[in-house]
Amino acid sequence: MRLRPTIVVPAAGRGSRFGGPLHKLLQPFGGSTVLGTTLRQAVQTQLPVVLVTTAAMLPLASLVLATRDIVVLSEEEAARGMGATIARGVSERSGAPGWVVLPGDMPLVQPGTVLAVAGALEQHPVVYAQHRGRRGHPVAFGAELYSELIQLNNDDGARRVLLRYPAHGQETEDAGVLLDVDTATDLEALRQRAVQTAG
Repeated sequence: MRLRPTIVVPAAGRGSRFGGPLHKLLQPFGGSTVLGTTLRQAVQTQLPVVLVTTAAMLPLASLVLATRDIVVLSEEEAARGMGATIARGVSERSGAPGWVVLPGDMPLVQPGTVLAVAGALEQHPVVYAQHRGRRGHPVAFGAELYSELIQLNNDDGARRVLLRYPAHGQETEDAGVLLDVDTATDLEALRQRAVQTAG
């Protein structure tokens, strides 16, 4: 059976810009939560999925993913930033032919968009989703970049790798590729867009 790229969902950040007692990823969204919805979208692609998160997210994540597909970081590991989180997810699935990084706070990214980005890896070492020319997520990396990805270790995520290699923008009508949750205002905007899209 042909191996397929693995979706890596980084979800270990503190979400400090959101404020309030409840983490942004645990906020209600579309009958689930922000993270729960993102994970369900990922699972619908039928690509392999690995979530990299903290113990606080484990009860929610276990409703969607098998335990073997959840990597739980210590608080110390999580504090090393998005780059380190991505590196851990990639290293956990070292045999994959590529990795599609889908942040846990992007619940509106459609399964078809993820598949289009993953498919473009067959022609390009780095692929990102773009909507009307604007760069968004997910971002995918070919297997040849493994050694660089597992060395990521800061809050810039994979930006350094993106700058070093030619990247292909996979155009999509999916505006969700530009929409993440950093603040309560962002969350409310995403909820309204989700209702409009469903309607």
